[in-house]
Amino acid sequence: MAAADLLRPALLAAARSPRMERTVSRIPVTKGLVDRFVAGETEDQAVATTTDILDSGRYISIDYLGEDTTDLGQASGTVSHYLTLLSSLAQRAPATDNGGRPRSIEVSLKLSALGQFLPRDGHDVALENAHKICTAAEEAGVWVTVDAEDHTTTDSTLSIVGELREDFPTLGTVLQAYLKRTEADCRDLSGPGSRIRLCKGAYKEPASVAYQGKPAVDEAYLRCLRILMNGQGYPMVASHDPAMVDAALAQAKATGRTTDEFEIQMLHGIRDTEQLRLVELQQHVRVYLPYGDQWYGYFMRRLAERPANLAFFLRSLTSTK
Repeated sequence: MAAADLLRPALLAAARSPRMERTVSRIPVTKGLVDRFVAGETEDQAVATTTDILDSGRYISIDYLGEDTTDLGQASGTVSHYLTLLSSLAQRAPATDNGGRPRSIEVSLKLSALGQFLPRDGHDVALENAHKICTAAEEAGVWVTVDAEDHTTTDSTLSIVGELREDFPTLGTVLQAYLKRTEADCRDLSGPGSRIRLCKGAYKEPASVAYQGKPAVDEAYLRCLRILMNGQGYPMVASHDPAMVDAALAQAKATGRTTDEFEIQMLHGIRDTEQLRLVELQQHVRVYLPYGDQWYGYFMRRLAERPANLAFFLRSLTSTK
C-alpha cells in the first residue's frame, strides 16, 4: 500500500478534529499553502479572484466555507453572506439565459452550513434557507449547486434537492463516485434538465458504504461517468486526474455531446496550466473557488486527496525555522 493511502484516513479524521485545527492553524507556513487553495477570507477577495478567473475564459463556482452548523443564528448568518455575495456577483453574471448555454457563475452550498444538522427541524430550516439563496441566485443570473458531504447526509440532501428543483429546475447537486449507492443515484438523477457534479469523494467513509483504494474508486467513477454521459442532463466532471478527464472527453464525443452539454471542473490552485489548456481547446472549465475563515476542514481534505499537496506542506514545515 502506498504511503499516501496510509496517510489519507488520518488526514480525513484530522479534518474534523478541533484539536488538530488549533495545532495546524498556529503553524506559520500553513497560511501560505492555504492561500493556494482558498481565495482569502472576505467577499471582496473572492470577487476579485472571480474576476480574474472569468477574464481567463473559465467559469466559476464559489463556496463560502462552513459546515456542520448546529446554531440557528450561524445558519442565518451564512444565508445573509450568500445574499450579499450574490448581489456583488450579479454585476458579472450575464443579463439573459445566454441562449441556453451554461452559466459562467455558480455558487455552491453545503446544506449542513444552512442548518441541516439542527436538532429540531433541521431539514426544514436548511430547505428554507437554501430556497432563499436559490431565489436570489435566480434573480442574479447565477446557478446554484448543492454540495455533497459525508454519506450520513446523502438521503436528506437529495430529498432537499428534489424539493428545491420543483421551483429551481436548473439546480445542480454533487454525487460522490466512491459511495456504492452512487451508480443508482446517477441513473435516477440524470434526466432532462439535471446538473450533476461527479467527484470521487473527499470524506472518510467505511468500507460498508464506500469503495476503498484508488483502483476501485477510479472504476466506480468511470461507471458513473458513462451513466451521466448517456443520460439527458448536464454532467459536470470534477476531477484533476488526467485519465478521468480524458475519459470524459472521449465519452462526450462518443455520445455526441457538444461542448455546451458538459463541463470539466477543477479546484482553485490545482492544475491551472491544464485548466487553461482545455479552455484553449474550447472546452468549458469551471473553477471551484472556496473562501472564508472556516478553511480548515477544506484544507485538510485537499491534503488528503493529493500526495503532492501533502509533500509540499511537509517540505515547507521542515524548511521553516
